[in-house]
Amino acid sequence: MRKVWLVAVGVVVLLTAVVVSGCGTEGARLTTDNGELKLSLNNQQEGIWVSGEGRVVAVPDVAILRLGIEAQEVTVAEAQEQAREAMDRVMKALENEGVAEKDIQTQYFNINRVTRWDSQEEKEVIIGYRVTNVVTAKVRDVAKAGDVIDAVAIAGGDYTRIDSIGFTVDDPSEYQKEAREQAVADAEAKAKQLAEAAGVKLGRPLYITESSYIPGPIYRQDMIAKAEGAPAVETPISPGEMEITLNVQISYEID
Repeated sequence: MRKVWLVAVGVVVLLTAVVVSGCGTEGARLTTDNGELKLSLNNQQEGIWVSGEGRVVAVPDVAILRLGIEAQEVTVAEAQEQAREAMDRVMKALENEGVAEKDIQTQYFNINRVTRWDSQEEKEVIIGYRVTNVVTAKVRDVAKAGDVIDAVAIAGGDYTRIDSIGFTVDDPSEYQKEAREQAVADAEAKAKQLAEAAGVKLGRPLYITESSYIPGPIYRQDMIAKAEGAPAVETPISPGEMEITLNVQISYEID
């Protein structure tokens, strides 16, 4: 009876040591041989582990404009008033072009002192104040992006600032589905090749995980501009293409 208790205590101690050491109990086997306790730990990954990748080219269906106004006057109050009036006109222009209020978000607002160096007094002298107000506007009809830019430039006049334009996909789920199928097929082909080369039979999948990459809005900085009156011609816009990537990792059983 004493020997049985000693064995039981030994099991508890060994399992506690496994947990505390961070090894985990997965893959651990306890066996007895002629009354002697044996603990076997196996942390090796079993089966065939492979990764697969799927890539799908998508045409962006949303344009994201980063735009706003910048006003400079002698006093803060004057600069703020000029900025407010110009921004009101810009927001109205966005609304008229079909940009929903929920698709407009303030990104940056700032009031800065404008100074110059006075060489006679050898110090910085404040000559005015600059107010900057920048928003992002999501244009859900890419074909209208050029029209929106033109309308904003006209509305804001000399205060208009067009920082950049970016393109993205509003709902990438269908592209992800296609990329996922490609990735799984890629992983399976690799697993079959490995099994054949190793002379084993490929079994069922035991573990699957995925990760995906969807590029954010790809901003084009060549759109940076400081408007000088209304544009003389229409602004051409080309959304191009973007690539959606999805990766999977699959573990296959070996029969």
